[in-house]
Amino acid sequence: MRVIKQILMLLGVIFVVSTLVFAVQQNQDASVKGPQTEDNEAVKNVAEEYTISAINIPDNLNFAGEGVPQEDPEIMERVDREFLVNTYWQSNAVLLMKRAHKYFPVIEPILKKNGIPEDFKYLAVAESGLQNVVSPAGATGFWQIMKATGREYGLEINSNVDERYHLAKSTEVACQYLKKYKEAYGSWTLAAASYNAGPAAIKKYMNLQQVDSYYDLLLGQETGRYVFRILAIKEILTNPEKYGYVLEKEDLYEAVPTFHVELDTAVSNFADFAEEYGINYKILKRHNPWLREPHLNNASRKKYTIEIPNKGFYRMSR
Repeated sequence: MRVIKQILMLLGVIFVVSTLVFAVQQNQDASVKGPQTEDNEAVKNVAEEYTISAINIPDNLNFAGEGVPQEDPEIMERVDREFLVNTYWQSNAVLLMKRAHKYFPVIEPILKKNGIPEDFKYLAVAESGLQNVVSPAGATGFWQIMKATGREYGLEINSNVDERYHLAKSTEVACQYLKKYKEAYGSWTLAAASYNAGPAAIKKYMNLQQVDSYYDLLLGQETGRYVFRILAIKEILTNPEKYGYVLEKEDLYEAVPTFHVELDTAVSNFADFAEEYGINYKILKRHNPWLREPHLNNASRKKYTIEIPNKGFYRMSR
């Protein structure tokens, strides 16, 4: 009887061990194969909805009407890089589309008035992302204008007023600069490159390398990518649906309607000034970022034009 009990106990132990081994084996198989139910189906659906692929480059690329030598494989590698980087940097591309809707209507007529090709609005996008940013070198505003250049072309730049932050006035300066170097180099593409690297650098490279085309120049990393980046931005913002972007009109940023107030006196306190027009200091500075301090000195009694949002557009909290 004792022997029978021992045999039964042994069989029980073997059964328990076999069950545990089977369970472990099943878990290992599941880990290798991945989840087999709803989770696996979810992964499959994501792959079907969102695919990452190479970009088909249009065969008629041009900047300001000047064609890109797309028969050159090295040129096309550089084009391809910028199309991939800018197409798949989705959050940035969406923001650029939203901002472009707000700011291009200011930039476009100024370019047209000055005889500058409309493609140069994409240069402003490449320079600043259509924001009033300041570079490590001190280039400022949408058009990234250096202090010396701004003053050369007539902008007021000091601690109290900095017109590099004035979109219309800085666009005028960019136009004058671009016209000057288009005449100097005979090419809008080289004028764009000089905007990034500086005219002295472009002239030096042209003389040293004995070529007169941007696409033939060996340039530094930033300027070497510059025009190709503008080309990619232009194509993506012009044909967003082609690159997978679907934005409705209500998704885009709108300009706030404003009226102008002319001043030829000092302003001691812009918070008080703003209150007179039913807005606060922050909103006044948002519409006039070129006003750099809480007051306006104006000892020379220069005439300034201040933008004020239309009455009732903003609801002030008290």
